[in-house]
Amino acid sequence: MNILFAAFLLLFAVALPLYFIYRRAKGGKRGKAPLLINLFSFFGVIAFASVYLFARSALAAGPSVSSGPASSAALADGLQNGLTYIAAALAVGLSGIGGGVAVASSASAALGALSENDGILGKALIFVGMAEGVALYGLLIAFMILMG
Repeated sequence: MNILFAAFLLLFAVALPLYFIYRRAKGGKRGKAPLLINLFSFFGVIAFASVYLFARSALAAGPSVSSGPASSAALADGLQNGLTYIAAALAVGLSGIGGGVAVASSASAALGALSENDGILGKALIFVGMAEGVALYGLLIAFMILMG
């Protein structure tokens, strides 16, 4: 019953703001900011629900879960594992988004500069490569999080 309530809550968290975005768009207002707020809040609820619900269901599937300090230690261990995976996913995802934004702006500026002067190709490639490095650093941090 608890999972059905969580599923209904997630569906409600998605459907209700979309209705208000539709009403704003029908009235001639922009719906971009409420849509972004809806996306961030939805994925926040998804992350919380996955850590909370799946940590408990993984503990219930164990061979023997006793009541007392051992079960609370197992719950804390499951929560720690869930938060570790979320931290690694955030490191990769946010660095990928940041790298994409940086590459988009630096590559367009590099192409504009190359159209005026062909001699700066090497410098332009260095700046685009530095922007791509941001995503690679996020991937390395995620590996460090998962291995540590």
